[in-house]
Amino acid sequence: MRVFVAGATGVVGRQLLPLLAEVGHEPIGMARSAAADDRVRELGGRPVRADALDADAVAQAVRITAPDAIVNMLTAIPAKVDSRHLARDFDATNRLRTEGTRNLLAAARRAGVPRVIAQGLAYAYEPGDGVANEDSPLWAKPPSQFVPVLDALRDLERQTTAAGGLVLRLGHLYGPGSTFAADGMFTRQAAAGKLPIVGGGTATYSFLHGADAASAIVAALDRPVRGVLNVVDDDPAPVHEWLPALARIVGGPAPKRVPAGLARLAAGAWGVAFLTRLRGADNARARLSLDWRPRYSSWRDGFAAELTGIADASA
Repeated sequence: MRVFVAGATGVVGRQLLPLLAEVGHEPIGMARSAAADDRVRELGGRPVRADALDADAVAQAVRITAPDAIVNMLTAIPAKVDSRHLARDFDATNRLRTEGTRNLLAAARRAGVPRVIAQGLAYAYEPGDGVANEDSPLWAKPPSQFVPVLDALRDLERQTTAAGGLVLRLGHLYGPGSTFAADGMFTRQAAAGKLPIVGGGTATYSFLHGADAASAIVAALDRPVRGVLNVVDDDPAPVHEWLPALARIVGGPAPKRVPAGLARLAAGAWGVAFLTRLRGADNARARLSLDWRPRYSSWRDGFAAELTGIADASA
């Protein structure tokens, strides 16, 4: 297949392009600049120039490349996010998830592209007991800073599924380019002892390596699956479990424990919710319908593979 990837140089895209080439597909990476063109080539793809928010440019890029599938991995998340100003820091990503998705789907419709796969989030579920499956409701009344982010996600899902596409609700990404990479925000905070366990550390995280996100996309390309699927690893874990493990791996001190009320003053309502209220996700449907298995079935193995040796290297 000729596979058109929007967001080709992001956390997932940098894993996806070489994998597509490896299995015999032709990866096409949408790029906004000459530097991005070069990066797409380095990753084994063919660059095509377009800004996702320019509908005419996107339509032309899709028309001239004539892809068999479009993969929408568009985000513009800053390297450092302030939880007190999440809505501000996600404004560009929210536009990409709404306007960018609209432009890609319109281009796909005009060019007759039969397959569209987009990136969603697997941690936007209503807080509750146990892990969430795809029938579980999304968060009805989240903290205010998360409201526009969730609205954009809902819009992306509505647009994509209405067009007969598939949304992969990805877990908390780790691996190169992510906030859990060796140089990522959360990893650096854990190494410096600046990422505390808030309250009881009761938020449950379902992690996913970027390479496993890529393999799920490849698995979905030739399967007529529509709707939404959770794409996460097999080992959901609460913050009070994974954060001390992360700190040990990167040579940081044991995380401090901070009352939720005190943390709210520094991190805001969303910062506290992010560490105390998130719900994990179940990947059973993705495993069955895509015949997919994550290479790293647990974040424990993935963190160790990605981050072991960081403490020695930085000493």
